[in-house]
Amino acid sequence: MQEELIIIPIVMGTLFIGLPWLIFHYVTKWKTAATITNEDENLLEELHHMARRLDDRMETIERIMAADNPDWRQSALPASTPAPTLENFDELLKKERHPS
Repeated sequence: MQEELIIIPIVMGTLFIGLPWLIFHYVTKWKTAATITNEDENLLEELHHMARRLDDRMETIERIMAADNPDWRQSALPASTPAPTLENFDELLKKERHPS
């Protein structure tokens, strides 16, 4: 009889205090972990800006090279590599990233 009186408050405390506390604790952790901080947002903005500048520079270089030599793309490719087209672009990209 004495053990039953001790078990009842433990079970009630676990159900009504421990379980909700555990659930709310992890819900709070998930919400804070899923958000992006201002510092991360600024870093992403800076990287995006830098990528745009690099892309603009590459386009400028390609225009200059095309003005000097219109066939520079063909001469820059190795002899065994086919000319890049929309159909084989993914295949060429894979070969470039993972050479045999």
